[in-house]
Amino acid sequence: MGYCLSAVCLAWVLHGYQFNELLPAIRTLDWGWVTIAVLSDLSVYVVHGWRWNTLLEPVARLRLTRTVQAIYIGLFANEILPLRVGEVIRCYLLAHWNNLNLSVTLASVGVERLIDGFWMIAAFLITTTYVKGIPPDLNYLVRLIGVLLISGAVILVWVVKHKQHAHSVIGETKFAAALRHMVEGLHVMGNPRTMGRTALISLFYLLLQYFTVYALMRAYRLDYSFWVACGVLTIVRLATVVPNAPGNIGLGNLACVMAMKLFELGENDAKTFSIILFGALTLPLLIGGAVATALTGSNIGELRDRAKQGMDAHKANPPGIPR
Repeated sequence: MGYCLSAVCLAWVLHGYQFNELLPAIRTLDWGWVTIAVLSDLSVYVVHGWRWNTLLEPVARLRLTRTVQAIYIGLFANEILPLRVGEVIRCYLLAHWNNLNLSVTLASVGVERLIDGFWMIAAFLITTTYVKGIPPDLNYLVRLIGVLLISGAVILVWVVKHKQHAHSVIGETKFAAALRHMVEGLHVMGNPRTMGRTALISLFYLLLQYFTVYALMRAYRLDYSFWVACGVLTIVRLATVVPNAPGNIGLGNLACVMAMKLFELGENDAKTFSIILFGALTLPLLIGGAVATALTGSNIGELRDRAKQGMDAHKANPPGIPR
């Protein structure tokens, strides 16, 4: 269904598109701003590594280079493999390289997503104050995400404050043992100091992504403000929450076109910018991810299989449960 959705969206974007304008548009880009955008996008994931290390600091001291490598390998997997398996791969690699419990790294990603979600909802609410005509379906999606985020936050706070009760609720099965380790990790990571620092780094992480889009707008010679870039990326990120093809191709392009049209950009120019945005954000990740993967001595398929085996082994024999 995700692939079908992406295919339909890509067909819509390319229908009636004047391809003869694409190469001239690329040739006339301001390559200084393109370079700034690419460097900004690559640095986003260094900040991501800093955030992940900060979140896991109460559990273990991690090397930033290894964390960033795991993130890039995960991003590379997300760009070429379905179902966003890169999230599992990066968790497996970080756990494997640092002798961490896999449940803890998975729990940390859940906390990351929770914090990112709250910042994204806040950004969307700000966007709605100066953008008219946002599609009703997107508003409904945001409300659903908001309900899920609030529910997740309530569960997180309850686990942090009532660890023993959480353990008693889980039970004694093998699967429950993995959940208990997740609860322990959440309890340790959920202290106010760690969560506060992680939330602030997450804000910087989001602003850096916005700046990347702003730099690409300047490269395309669009006279838009930084806040327009924030609005466009917010809409794109929220729209691509729905499972779709690797790299968000198709759905991401359509969301970008619809967002740019809200800011009164012509349809063909909006489609061209969506292609430039996709290329500028995807090609550097493919190169960086390929290098990060090559440094492991394995290919991405082998890493995916090892991550799957690690997940299966963790479910079958969680730490603390006799073999």
